[in-house]
Amino acid sequence: MQYGEADTTYKAAGCEAGIRQLVDHFYDIMQASYPVIFSWHPSDNNESRDKLARFLSGWMGGPRRYKEKYGPINLPHAHAHLVVTLKERDQWLDCMAKAIDRMAYPASLKSYLIEQLTVPAERIRQVSTARAEGTNQLKD
Repeated sequence: MQYGEADTTYKAAGCEAGIRQLVDHFYDIMQASYPVIFSWHPSDNNESRDKLARFLSGWMGGPRRYKEKYGPINLPHAHAHLVVTLKERDQWLDCMAKAIDRMAYPASLKSYLIEQLTVPAERIRQVSTARAEGTNQLKD
């Protein structure tokens, strides 16, 4: 299967129901394992869960649910209020990797997802680092 083409990733991930289950695992793991980054979310994190599930739907080639409800998204801007270092980026990716492992996904999908999710996670870190350093120059 060619992930990343049309809606193949979205379908392989279980469509909306599968993505919402993945997001629930993700937040449960974050709450148990990384209380600092979990505390960045409101105590009632239902909206955070909804936003991530909607984002992942479109990101995986499915319906653009985030845009339907919340409008366009710019991930670094959406996280501008946070200081994201390598530590927080890696914690977020670890939560996602563990959540992905809980899903009955083929190994090829699991590795594809974590590889691809590293890209936006790193971009958020780069922008956050540049902002914290007071520069507009971003490293590629």
